[in-house]
Order: sequence, then C-alpha cells, then structure tokens
Amino acid sequence: MPAEYVLPPGSVRAACPGCGGALTTYELVTAGGAFTQVVRQALVKYQGILYSTTVYRLLQCAGCGRGGLATILERPSGSACMIDFYPFSREIAPLPPGTPDGVVAEYREAELCAAVQAWRAASALLRSALEKTLIANGYTDGSLHTRIDEAARDGVITPPRQKRAHDDVRVLGNDVLHEEWRVVTAEEYEAAHHYVQRIIEDFYDLRAEVEAMLTKAGRLPLP
Repeated sequence: MPAEYVLPPGSVRAACPGCGGALTTYELVTAGGAFTQVVRQALVKYQGILYSTTVYRLLQCAGCGRGGLATILERPSGSACMIDFYPFSREIAPLPPGTPDGVVAEYREAELCAAVQAWRAASALLRSALEKTLIANGYTDGSLHTRIDEAARDGVITPPRQKRAHDDVRVLGNDVLHEEWRVVTAEEYEAAHHYVQRIIEDFYDLRAEVEAMLTKAGRLPLP
C-alpha cells in the first residue's frame, strides 16, 4: 500500500523495510518539544490546489526506530497533503520456499520499481519473472506465448490462469518492450503482480506434485 499521511497528529502509516515490510506507524520526532523539520514558505500548486508551505518532517518507525522523511504541503486553513515519503513503501508479496533465486530477485526488483511508481519498468520485470519461472520448469522452447500455453496444456496452470498470464502479464510486458511508449497504470501493474505471484505458487506451493506432473510431461528429467 502507498504511504498514508495521518492528520492529526501528522504521523505516517507505511510499510517499513526495517520491519520486514510490515505496515507500521512512523511517529513524529521532536526536539525540545518541537517537531524536527524544515519549513519553506513559498506558494506551490499541486493537483490544482495552491499551498503556501512546504514542510520536510523527520519521523521514526514505532517498531524498529528506522528514520523516515515526509514532504508535506500545508495551507493556512490547516489542510495538508503528503507528496513524498522515504523510505519507499512497497508491497512485498509472499513467495513459496524453493522459488529459484533468480525468479525471486526479478519479482522483488519489480516491487522496488513499483515503490517509486515506475510502473513500466515493474511490468517488464514481472514479464521476465514469469518467463524465468517457466524456463526453470522445463518450458524452454518457443515464445512466451507458447510456453504459457504448454504449461496450461500440461495442467500445471489452469485455463483462467493461462488467460491472465497472457492478458495481464505477457501482453503488458510486450507493450513495454516492443510497442510505442504509453502510460502503464498502477492498476495494470497490480494485476500483473498478483497473477505472477499466483503462477509462481502454482509451480512451487505443492512442489512434489508439480514435479511429478512435469516429469510425466517430459519437462523435467526422471529422478
């Protein structure tokens, strides 16, 4: 989830890297009874609204003590909005034990890109994570389109998952890699993120059963 500014008291709710990605509260840091912050008085227009003050405020994770820095726009009326927060808040989806290191690394890098709203880069990495998953399980020939269809034909992924792999992951990744530039939305990334995780689970959650299926289909060598 994105970082959320809570007014009052001015804390931030966000996933904390120091707490393993858990959702936590970044609390205000005070010195001598005052907030630890830098205030800049200047008019700033953001999303059509004029703000008079920019505040750079230091916060601290209530769990592990990790520092955070929020950039907040304020108006004389007392209304405010946060436009930036560090450390980056990223959603880290669980992956099954036994998932190959290269697949995990590709998937996690996609999540890191998403943390800074680099949706195009994140979507391309998710396509790569899907392809690496298929290759690691013996689907080495042909295009990604063919590999997805073969995994469905072998029964490792279901027909609905096959359709999602094509529509939400492969086509989106191909748009980024091969087509004219276009905006990729957070919603498109989130769908790809969700379904790549599900496909990785299809292959590695019940690994012994899947290996038996892959061996029978000639994808993996006989033990």
